[in-house]
Amino acid sequence: MTWIKICGITNLEDALVAVEAGADALGFVFYEKSPRNMIPEKAHEIAIRLSEKIEKVGVFVNASGFAAVDVARLVGLTAIQNVVGFDGSDVPESKMVVAIAGFPHPPKLFLAFPAHWVHDRPERLHDMATRLSHLRRDSAERYQGCFDTFFLDSSTCDQPGGTGKTFDWEKTRSIADQLQDNGLKLVVAGGLTAENVAEAMHILHPWGVDVSSGVEARPGKKDPEKVRAFIKAVREADKANSN
Repeated sequence: MTWIKICGITNLEDALVAVEAGADALGFVFYEKSPRNMIPEKAHEIAIRLSEKIEKVGVFVNASGFAAVDVARLVGLTAIQNVVGFDGSDVPESKMVVAIAGFPHPPKLFLAFPAHWVHDRPERLHDMATRLSHLRRDSAERYQGCFDTFFLDSSTCDQPGGTGKTFDWEKTRSIADQLQDNGLKLVVAGGLTAENVAEAMHILHPWGVDVSSGVEARPGKKDPEKVRAFIKAVREADKANSN
């Protein structure tokens, strides 16, 4: 089944609604310019009320490693999602691995890119996949989930991490195939709703989907019915695609 992440969680009520509806992961945003920005202490209060089965993902923008890991330790995150590339910056993968070295149970490390980052220069994806494959191989025994999951969204310099708009899924089809051919997991984000998620899944066949504004009543507050409808739409698409 497709992995489902409900991102931009800011309160316990929304977290519990998402879990009850069948979400696999919840996302907490740690980016001051975001209307969904969380302070670590409040995120921790929510995280400790959640089942161990629920992935607790911290979303950071161009994190160098150590600051994000300090937050992960305080909150109890099971994964760090680093939004990179929207401004042409490099991927600080080695620093991230060094930073989690002290964890008894290190968090998974996810990378999120704007789709245009690879649309503009497709060779970037090959170079990145090659570079990270060595890192994953060398750290596989100790660090499960180390840079094997990649998010593609519609980030811009003004709105890193997502704009609430979709990107060109058809144009991304070959990129999705390339990720999967390299044994990597693709998560689609950006502008997803209950109405369009099945189309995105049909075109890209992602390992996971990630939604935030598409299930909100307003920035930072989820609409329970939209959350339930989104998860239901994903599960129905799973059934359709399995036939």
